[in-house]
Amino acid sequence: MNYRKFPVSRILVINVTRIGDTMLCTPAIRAIAMAYPDAELTVLAHPQRKEVLENIPFISKLGSITKYNSVFRGWFSRGRFDLAFVYGVDESLITYALRVSKRVIAFKQGVAKLDELMFKSCDRPTFQSCHNVEYALMLPDALHIPRSGLYLSYTVREAENQWAIQELSDLKVQGNFPIIGLQIASFPTKGYRDWPIDNFISLCALIKQDFPAAHFMIFGGSLERERTQLLHAAFNKCSSHYAGRISLRKTAALMNVVDLYVGVDTGPTHIMGALHRPMIAMYHGYSPGRLLAPLEHPCLYMIEHPRTGQGSSPDDYDMAEISVDYIYKNVILALDAEKPNCGH
Repeated sequence: MNYRKFPVSRILVINVTRIGDTMLCTPAIRAIAMAYPDAELTVLAHPQRKEVLENIPFISKLGSITKYNSVFRGWFSRGRFDLAFVYGVDESLITYALRVSKRVIAFKQGVAKLDELMFKSCDRPTFQSCHNVEYALMLPDALHIPRSGLYLSYTVREAENQWAIQELSDLKVQGNFPIIGLQIASFPTKGYRDWPIDNFISLCALIKQDFPAAHFMIFGGSLERERTQLLHAAFNKCSSHYAGRISLRKTAALMNVVDLYVGVDTGPTHIMGALHRPMIAMYHGYSPGRLLAPLEHPCLYMIEHPRTGQGSSPDDYDMAEISVDYIYKNVILALDAEKPNCGH
């Protein structure tokens, strides 16, 4: 079915997931928006994740939905949308989309009555068989919608940008360089992706040897505050501690003005992947960068676990096997490289 064969004025995209998967879906959302430039595109995301999609220019309307409240929604707006793209496997979200849209495109749910009602149902790829951006693009691909790049999208508001510049102004006046952002932890259920805090401390010590004026911005949430405070205490005169103290969007604004970002695989690292700033991202062997790292990024240093592909479970890999010296070599490369397409 060709996407041009029927009129489309209103489109719905439903993607209820974590920050990382929300970001990894942005190339697919952008492709849909570019294919129907005159259509109104509404995105419904997880209530606690939708903020990462705010102010993106190709999204007309942004709202939230959950699998629980979707049961009560859409009964009085049948057929409101011409197209609905639904990510994930969830009967309640699919049935909501079927109520509000004339045509639904989604992955096969394994429920015959739902799959038969869809305008287009797609086979889910096998586990770890493709990059997550490619996975998200399978739905617009099903309608032969042209792709509009594989890069991630995020928009820093002007007010947020000015706030971040002001935060850095005193450091810049003092001649601090480089300013390096650090994201030391993933979310608790994916703690196996974390690089040891002692390794971060050793890395910062090496950086200070070659760059005595370096300043570290420590990002993160309240759940890893004990570890972030350990890092801050080790470099209390040359670090700023933001973990658990500022919003995710303010964190993103600061990440957008640092000279280099070093982080593990987690939500903020996916946001950093959309900002096109110099970044070093470390990936666990069970969640390799070949499946998750930002694509078409002009200044990414992707660090795969040295034994990626050799294990069959998260417990088969230890992030400590990524050496401090190896990360430091990449820090030097990132700071020394010419970056004509990076940053501002």
